[in-house]
Amino acid sequence: MAKSTIGALYDPDRSTERERPLFMVPVTAGFPSPAEDYIEGKLDLNKHLIKHPAANFFVRVTGYSMIDAGIHPGDIVIVDRSIEPVDRKVVIAVLDGELTLKRLRITEDELSLLPENEDFESLRITKEMNFEIWGVVTSVIHLL
Repeated sequence: MAKSTIGALYDPDRSTERERPLFMVPVTAGFPSPAEDYIEGKLDLNKHLIKHPAANFFVRVTGYSMIDAGIHPGDIVIVDRSIEPVDRKVVIAVLDGELTLKRLRITEDELSLLPENEDFESLRITKEMNFEIWGVVTSVIHLL
């Protein structure tokens, strides 16, 4: 059975606006330049990352099954319940009472949840399993 890869669930705080400067120039890892000259405007990450506020929630990830997709333990994923879970999308699902984060694979005769780490096995979904998709992952917040 799939080990849960979900640490915590969060609702977004839609009451805040946290606009930050948006720089519209490439950033080089060389000689610094006066960045103030290149401020394009303000960027509100709520507006940029959350397309359907009433249908979005956040999930803190645990486990290593999705590291090859760039999703690591401690990351926060943004999940949208309004997006249709189609083949190859990364989803949050409930499988026999446990939450899991995997890539959805839909073929003519099979439904599976695929890890993005070769150390983990795919999960073939059968009619006997209690299975539900909660939403599609749209973004990953990954701290360095």
